[in-house]
Amino acid sequence: MRYKNQSDQFKRPARLGLLLVNLGTPDAPTTPAVRRYLAEFLSDPRVVSIPRPLWWLILHGIVLRLRPRRSAAAYRSVWSDQGSPLLAISQRQQRAIEEQLREAIPGGLEVALGMRYGNPSIAAALEQLRQANVQRLLVLPLYPQYSATTTASIFDAVSEELCHWRWLPELRFINRYAPEPAYLQVLADSIRQFQAVQGTPERLLFSFHGIPRDYYEAGDPYPDECRETAEQTARLLGLEPDQWGLSFQSRFGRQEWVQPYTDATLEAWGGAGIKRVQVVCPAFSADCLETLEEIAVENRDHFLAAGGQEYRYIPALNDQPAHVEMLSGLILRHLQGW
Repeated sequence: MRYKNQSDQFKRPARLGLLLVNLGTPDAPTTPAVRRYLAEFLSDPRVVSIPRPLWWLILHGIVLRLRPRRSAAAYRSVWSDQGSPLLAISQRQQRAIEEQLREAIPGGLEVALGMRYGNPSIAAALEQLRQANVQRLLVLPLYPQYSATTTASIFDAVSEELCHWRWLPELRFINRYAPEPAYLQVLADSIRQFQAVQGTPERLLFSFHGIPRDYYEAGDPYPDECRETAEQTARLLGLEPDQWGLSFQSRFGRQEWVQPYTDATLEAWGGAGIKRVQVVCPAFSADCLETLEEIAVENRDHFLAAGGQEYRYIPALNDQPAHVEMLSGLILRHLQGW
């Protein structure tokens, strides 16, 4: 028996789909837009694990009254004619990957971009894929290292949306790619190319977005994966132990986060007589507020004020052809058998 309201999706050719996901961005560099974005971001229990009733009072009574105005000013300093740097770069990555894989996959690949917080939403991206009759779906969070605060949060959001679907696609999920030799090589090559133009520093700092220390102690492997990324990249670059360092940035609130902290490290280096420093942020696949403002500007000021003389930020891999090629190869491998 055929029901009148049966979907016609099985009458059309099934397609492979790819969902690319990054953190997200406000819709505009304004206080109201930033407030909406921060409310969604900081309401995620993967990001802030304080008991919900208590955190709701803190978030709405204090944080969202004070932080949006300051953050909006920071966003305005990095906003471009294309809008949010993170969104513009992510869209370029999406188009480049689509182009790279166009001829490699018989029948083509439907590629959608979603943001964990803000727009375009994961729900909207999944709906795009459903409308294209995607019946096999690969999800790639654009985070090289795994963390429950990022990668697992994306899994939560995808699962929450799919729980409302009557028919589910086959699903595969890439939860990290930092250990990939191709990724490490692209990262090392990007640093070499930057230094070929800007010179070699006395110290290279690998700065990663931090997480609270108690998340790590509860089993989040992220800090260890960051250390592995830094160590392997330093090895590829032929650096001695005294030529590089590792630190964690972007801490929030009063609790202890994983250490050493980026600002404190740069201040210590400047005070110790280190004059030339370069900083790279391997946890970010695309430049955003945390790299373009916090690292490139704010932490530069910390280093110079402490006695340093030359400070340079090495851009994220963004939509560099080698980065796109590496991601495309990763995607093709995970699509095998489909």
